[in-house]
Amino acid sequence: MSSENAYALKDEWDVLDAEFKEFEQESSLKHYQSVHQRLFSKAVDELSKCQNLCNKSIAHQWYRLNQISEALDKCIPETKDEKELIESIKQDIESRKIQLEDIQSVLPGKNGLYLQIILGSVNVTIMNKEDSMKYKEEYERFKLTVTVIILILSAQSIIFSYRVLDALLHFLLVWYYCTLTIRESILVVNGSRIKGWWRINHFITTVQAGVIIVWPDGLMYDLFRRQFTLYTCYISILQFLQFNYQQGCLYRLRALGERHKMDITIEGFHSWMWRGLSFLLPFLYIGYIFQLYNAYTLYNLSKHEKCVEWQVYCSAIIFFVLFLGNMFTTSRVLHQKLTETIAKSLNSSCEKESNSNKIK
Repeated sequence: MSSENAYALKDEWDVLDAEFKEFEQESSLKHYQSVHQRLFSKAVDELSKCQNLCNKSIAHQWYRLNQISEALDKCIPETKDEKELIESIKQDIESRKIQLEDIQSVLPGKNGLYLQIILGSVNVTIMNKEDSMKYKEEYERFKLTVTVIILILSAQSIIFSYRVLDALLHFLLVWYYCTLTIRESILVVNGSRIKGWWRINHFITTVQAGVIIVWPDGLMYDLFRRQFTLYTCYISILQFLQFNYQQGCLYRLRALGERHKMDITIEGFHSWMWRGLSFLLPFLYIGYIFQLYNAYTLYNLSKHEKCVEWQVYCSAIIFFVLFLGNMFTTSRVLHQKLTETIAKSLNSSCEKESNSNKIK
């Protein structure tokens, strides 16, 4: 065999040797991945079992707490010591409820009906606290960014009367509120305490935006168009004001340990927004009156002889429902806070008076 052929074979061997070493590295990597995949799967199974055990224990605790609370309410104390004992147990029960709520906020929650319809049984729980906080911050940035875009589009729609621009604004409103309801539902699963009317408000607003987007061109649309774009522009400004104000409130309250870290900025007035009330409340009530005015205008348009669109009367009902819900909820919270403030001031004045009498 010639030396030239030997060198050629040596080159072929080097190529084959390099391929084999590459194969060895890939095999060891796959083995490494397989081992760690098994370890990860085992850890996930153990975590799932631990979660189920915790959920069962928490459910048992809630059941027993409710039983004891009901028994205490029926219990009639005969002596002063017995009355003090009952009050002490009630205070301990309230403290335990707070502890259980804190534990539940860490555990993964079940998807609500809305998320089950959209996502099925997919687990949307964010296990890492840091990641859940990032998701909450992204939600806030998403709201602020889209609110600014809606404000710009609505301002342009006021100045320029183009159906294409209107359609773009209506589509953005539908997409925004649909996305908002999904994101809020995921936040609720991960411990955010969005309750009551303010969640329902977003669902109703989504329906209202959907009705507006299918409203065909015509006389009724032209008569209501400018008023609706003015309303959208004002609501965007109001949401921007609420965002900045609520962010400051939540930052102070979280620093004091009075609010949950997953609490977010949402529409309307809430009990924790008591400071700086005189600044925000007038803007909120103007927005609610605007909703009533929209309902009134649409109702009158629905009785117009040339009105054939079902969207007119449907929108009137939706705006009226939004007005009632917002007005009632905000006024109720305001009344509760005023009552609490008056009660505290009366109690403090009574204590001062009793202390002064003791000194005398």
